[in-house]
Amino acid sequence: MDAQLTTPRGNISIRPAQATDAQAFRDLRLEALRNHPEVFSSDYAAYCERPLAYWAGRLQSLGPESMIFFAAQNDDLLGMCGISRGDSPKTAHSATIFGVYVRPEWRGLQITAGLITKCTEWAQAHGVKIIKLAVVTTNTAAIRCYARCGFSVYGVEPQALYYDGKRYDELLMARVI
Repeated sequence: MDAQLTTPRGNISIRPAQATDAQAFRDLRLEALRNHPEVFSSDYAAYCERPLAYWAGRLQSLGPESMIFFAAQNDDLLGMCGISRGDSPKTAHSATIFGVYVRPEWRGLQITAGLITKCTEWAQAHGVKIIKLAVVTTNTAAIRCYARCGFSVYGVEPQALYYDGKRYDELLMARVI
């Protein structure tokens, strides 16, 4: 079921990814990688070369262990967030949030919190007991948002990312549900 957010800029739907989202997903993901290369481990140049079939395949391969949610207004994707559950009996109680991005003009409207809430609901429905994520220490807005969503820091991964001659640490955050 889709969630609805009311914002000053209109109603936003938070919904699961659909196969028909492939082109819009590609565009949104590449925008995120191009505009914020220091916060994502994926590389823009490598993903830019991948054909549309790759993006369609990513959406079609979402199974019982993972989901991507989109924030959308009408047919326009404004943000995204993925969640993936551990795939073995020893890790199935745990899930990881990944690929969080909201277009700059839509930030500050609680869209990221709505995406995180939708991922949390998905996790609870799949028997997950703890959700984890990693966030670059320089991304203070995201850190504040995750804290408001109930996540706490449990560690730091030093030099997790290297981009443009600079090393970035990541905060490791978790929320028990």
